[in-house]
Amino acid sequence: MQEAIARFCVVVAAAILNHPLLFPENSTVPAPDQEDDLLARMKEHQERLEAEQAQLEKELFTEEDTDIVPDYFWYFWSTFSFIVFFTIEMCRQKSSQVGYQSSDTGQSEDEEVWFGGGGTTSTGLALEKGALVNFCETCFHGVTHESRRVREFVEGFADDLLEAMRSVGDRDADMEVEDFVGVGSVFESWAVCKPFTCDLIVPFSPPEPYCYQFQVWCGPSGDLTPDLWQGCGQIRLTTLGQGCTNCQCGSAASPNEDMLCLVHSSRAGADPSKEDDHSLEELLCSKGADVLSKDQVMKWFQISVTKAWARISHKYEFELTFRNLDSPGALKIRLRSGKVVLLNLTPVVQLEDTDAYLISQFPTDDSGESSSSDTHWLLSLSVYERNLLRHLAKSLPDNSCHIRCLQIASFLHKKQTALTGRCGLTNYHLKTALLHLLLAKRPSEWGPQNLDQRLEELVGFLQKSIREKRLCHVIIGNSLLPEEIRVPEMFRLAEAVNLFRPLVLQRQLHAAVMVHVQEMVRNAPVLIQEYTTRIPNGDVFHGSPRSGLRS
Repeated sequence: MQEAIARFCVVVAAAILNHPLLFPENSTVPAPDQEDDLLARMKEHQERLEAEQAQLEKELFTEEDTDIVPDYFWYFWSTFSFIVFFTIEMCRQKSSQVGYQSSDTGQSEDEEVWFGGGGTTSTGLALEKGALVNFCETCFHGVTHESRRVREFVEGFADDLLEAMRSVGDRDADMEVEDFVGVGSVFESWAVCKPFTCDLIVPFSPPEPYCYQFQVWCGPSGDLTPDLWQGCGQIRLTTLGQGCTNCQCGSAASPNEDMLCLVHSSRAGADPSKEDDHSLEELLCSKGADVLSKDQVMKWFQISVTKAWARISHKYEFELTFRNLDSPGALKIRLRSGKVVLLNLTPVVQLEDTDAYLISQFPTDDSGESSSSDTHWLLSLSVYERNLLRHLAKSLPDNSCHIRCLQIASFLHKKQTALTGRCGLTNYHLKTALLHLLLAKRPSEWGPQNLDQRLEELVGFLQKSIREKRLCHVIIGNSLLPEEIRVPEMFRLAEAVNLFRPLVLQRQLHAAVMVHVQEMVRNAPVLIQEYTTRIPNGDVFHGSPRSGLRS
């Protein structure tokens, strides 16, 4: 009897070890057409086991062994075998269902975007060239001209407002507000969405004898949180003789020589802490330190803008309001006609003699999130990006399609955001992808007749970057930049910065961006057809046709 029991155990063990789920022939999930073969093999194993069980039953329950082997012994082994095979079968079915779902929705990791001419990509964006041309002429022609008029109006108003800020402050004790610099889609001539948002950065500098000292980080660092890995810096407020370069007036040939310094005022030799009840350190720096605080600067800036508007408001017939208390320079202008213009005035500090700026926070359109540190200012290279776009455009054919590509992508992204909500993708990412594509392709390939091909490649490059969770900053660490842009070596030779780093750290965010782009591509033909055939020229953004759209 013991030999028979041992044979029974061997049969059960062999059945388990030979099961296809335990040691499959390959690591991939079987295809649906292989399921019948697996079931047939399972049935064959079951029939073989039943035959062995019948043989063992004859040997175990002979007449001479009936009194020795109890009845419950066989029931125990039968129940155990049933549980084992039932568990394996349930696991197999669950694994098969998961595998089929992933194979239906997933994409091949070897799938790459092709930048050559005449090829096809697997973006899923199927748009006819004629439909795209009609769409651009219908929707973007009037919008482009209107954005130019808005830009001229905003520039004039901003000049007047900043001049009023200078007049309400103490020129000898208050921060000096410099001329604004226009950045973003309106000033780069690719804005398409109303109301127009004009982004202006406003540099400010301290009065004599104060000056700035900088400590800048480019790229990832173990001491910084991920939201600062795009680049940041700290700004220390100090005085002459404590880090700033002294003026040449201090090295006169004779100490008795009467010399007039045109750089320093009579306040240069005074103790700044004793001149006013509240020094600049108390006004703009973090408590107990001499490092500029973004919160303190924002409060100062909001008060200055409020005073300036009170001085000049009688000259204008429109309504001006703050639309976001967290961004004191986020203004909303409502004209008498009812039209609205959004204006972002953001205080920045110019990084020495470069066109790089340390910014308190990015406009919502560029970043979507602010830094977690009050003393770490974000690095803005928007001026270099604007100059790069203008430089590359000089070598492109007449009526090149690069701006149209960016406008269409921005339009589709805006409409998809209205359907499914915000995600980690921004217009700044779209512009970065276009700049990379402009650097990679020959200028002759950007003719107006290539609009459909370049748009498909732009979307394909964006999809590939999202799938790989990597989109490099176009300025930092890019060796392909033309010398005419004059990017400082500290940025050009730095390690490349991944703008999609948040997608690596947050799986849910990555999944949301993937779905957003897939739905954007899927809805593109419907949107283009709707806005081309039903919406009057120039008024494309007042309605929201939704027939056929997936949300």
